[in-house]
Amino acid sequence: MKHYKVAVIAGDGVGPEVLAEGMKVLRRIAELSGTFAVDFIEFPWGCEYYLKHGKMMDEDGMEKLKQFDAIYLGAVGYPGVPDHVSLGDLLLKIRRGFDQYVNLRPIQLLAGAPCPLKDIPREEIDMLVVRENSEGEYANVGARLYQGKPEEVVLQTGVFSRKGTERIIRYAYELARKNKKTLTSISKGNALGYSMVFWDEIFAEISKEYPDVEIHSYLVDAASMFFVKDPKRFQIVVTSNLFGDILTDLGAAIAGGMGLAAGANINPERNYPSMFEPIHGSAPDIAGKGLANPLAAIWSISQMLDFWGQETFGKTILEIIEQILVEKRILTPDLGGQAGTAAVGNEVVRLLEQKIK
Repeated sequence: MKHYKVAVIAGDGVGPEVLAEGMKVLRRIAELSGTFAVDFIEFPWGCEYYLKHGKMMDEDGMEKLKQFDAIYLGAVGYPGVPDHVSLGDLLLKIRRGFDQYVNLRPIQLLAGAPCPLKDIPREEIDMLVVRENSEGEYANVGARLYQGKPEEVVLQTGVFSRKGTERIIRYAYELARKNKKTLTSISKGNALGYSMVFWDEIFAEISKEYPDVEIHSYLVDAASMFFVKDPKRFQIVVTSNLFGDILTDLGAAIAGGMGLAAGANINPERNYPSMFEPIHGSAPDIAGKGLANPLAAIWSISQMLDFWGQETFGKTILEIIEQILVEKRILTPDLGGQAGTAAVGNEVVRLLEQKIK
């Protein structure tokens, strides 16, 4: 029997509440499957930990995490801790330290999910964004000169290496080929004459290796418009760290909201653990009230199962989420319901028990 070890960093705000439901679901799937087992080890890192200890995670935190098959992250960020500290010293530290250079964010309008776009068939919103996750605009390279003086200058440098750019673009081409999908590159080469021109050149170079893949390229401003006006243009999308971050939040807005938005931070070579997370924030305004939507956290469990090669169970989770959205009996307030966080998790487990026998 395969045995998986999962490091749990519930983090801040609603993070512990939604991850509790994801863990409940994964435990039950493992029990019902009879083919694998899961152990969760929880770490108390995050903003509350920072306020007590002056750091977001233990000094040897990365060494501890290396021992796991996956990392399950809840939410990072809370009032009183600057965002660049909470994000940079935990989430980005893990992504870069474990070379999780692929960020996968599905933008899929499930049956029953709310959509602000009028009269659009749900089949027209079905894309997977492949976001470069280790360098680019989030490389944390820059400087502040003459700080506090009238002549102060701030430099924020985007880092685009040939290795980093080639590997993310090639990963996207491979996905497009495997799934027989179109591939769209999103950049801003008309204004960013070094980084994005380089990106466009690499995308064109690698296209020669994949003559069977239909490709398109858009500037990020035009792509943002078409995400809303004509989302069916996009199937597999590849883009930089910053643009991917922004576009996938826009994608979440048209595909049911942040409560249904999941993300996977992947190290494809499996030299390090990959990390799976709902991409919503910590929502401190509703933390502790049992009102947070756990479906994004449960969707990220589906991504974890897919990564482990347990695609059948991953697909089953999405079918159940869709059933819950269609039936509309047990939904949290953000989706127009009155149910609590735990009730939604319990319903997912109940439906799992019906499907997996």
